[in-house]
Amino acid sequence: MKLPALVEPLAQLSNDEITRYSRHLLIPDVGMDGQRRLKTSKVLVIGAGGLGSPALLYLAAAGIGTLGLIDFDVVDESNLQRQVIHRVATVGQLKVDSAAAAIRDLNPHVQVNCYNLRLEPETAVQLFSEYDLILDGTDNFATRYLVNDACVLAGKPYVWGSIYRFEGQASVFWEDAPGGVGLNYRDLYPEPPPPELAPSCSEGGVLGILCASIGAIMATEAVKLITGIGDSLLGRLMVYDALEMSYRQMPLRRAPGRQLITALSDYQAFCGLLAPHGVQPSDIPSISARELHALRERRENLLLIDVREQTEWDIVHIPGAQHIPKGPNTAQVIETRFGKHANLVLHCKSGMRSKAVLLELQQRGFSNVRNLDGGVLAWVRDVEPTLPSY
Repeated sequence: MKLPALVEPLAQLSNDEITRYSRHLLIPDVGMDGQRRLKTSKVLVIGAGGLGSPALLYLAAAGIGTLGLIDFDVVDESNLQRQVIHRVATVGQLKVDSAAAAIRDLNPHVQVNCYNLRLEPETAVQLFSEYDLILDGTDNFATRYLVNDACVLAGKPYVWGSIYRFEGQASVFWEDAPGGVGLNYRDLYPEPPPPELAPSCSEGGVLGILCASIGAIMATEAVKLITGIGDSLLGRLMVYDALEMSYRQMPLRRAPGRQLITALSDYQAFCGLLAPHGVQPSDIPSISARELHALRERRENLLLIDVREQTEWDIVHIPGAQHIPKGPNTAQVIETRFGKHANLVLHCKSGMRSKAVLLELQQRGFSNVRNLDGGVLAWVRDVEPTLPSY
């Protein structure tokens, strides 16, 4: 969809910048005015991870005047397979600091604003109001709905991308787009999927190179919106399949019965990430990795059940654990195999999936079942650090 330029060409280019951006200036559709729009613009990127990494690098190279980075995480070795803005030397550093250093090395003309924080409803709208455009590179539905609703309330367009294993998606959302053609993320996903059907990349995996493909689309859409060139992805969903090397587009339209967004809400609850209604944290018995190790050392009669996927089990597993991947019938399988009175300890990667299985078992009458707090990652960290992590 053709849209007017988002930013006015207010900034001036120095001689050094004219040299740096000369290949842009030679394109008639971009030219001096387009590059000045890019320099004037302020773009906020949420997440300096798989999608944020390539998008940030290309936006910085393109000459965006101000780049804001939001991320509360630190660089982990497992990030380096796809998060190309980070380096071995920055493992353990805050992602915003690692990314900011890479941007400054690439283009010292870019102003970088770092926000080492988790995006929250209390601050999102005000923060978004300070930028022209938002790029959403997050990997969970709760934050995506928060970004969407905050953009609607702030009147800002945003570019969205999503990746999983070999497939990626991208689009542009802007509720207040000119001509009454506005759409937002809720037109694509009116309701979030159940948590068990929406695994993150850390649970389901992702082909690292896929991030470059989708991140580049996101950066391209940002440049087009800022300069007013080409047809944006507003009103279209781009789907990329890396295995088939195919791109296909799906038209997007306003969802029937869509509700007006007037305020932000509790997105963890909306996406079903909290305990079921009436279930308190104390209702979910847990055990630490060190406590479990001590019980096993004393040869306590307990069964350790791993509910992760086969690929995760193949990477690392706790010796002696039983492998029963989480699925629709997991609780039934456990009951049939071990009975309701078995002394069980459930675990997954970090403790969330096994907690869901535990609640199902409690509903079936199990009374002696605990959840390994922190999952197999906690076991590796606190008990067997020689085992691989992921």
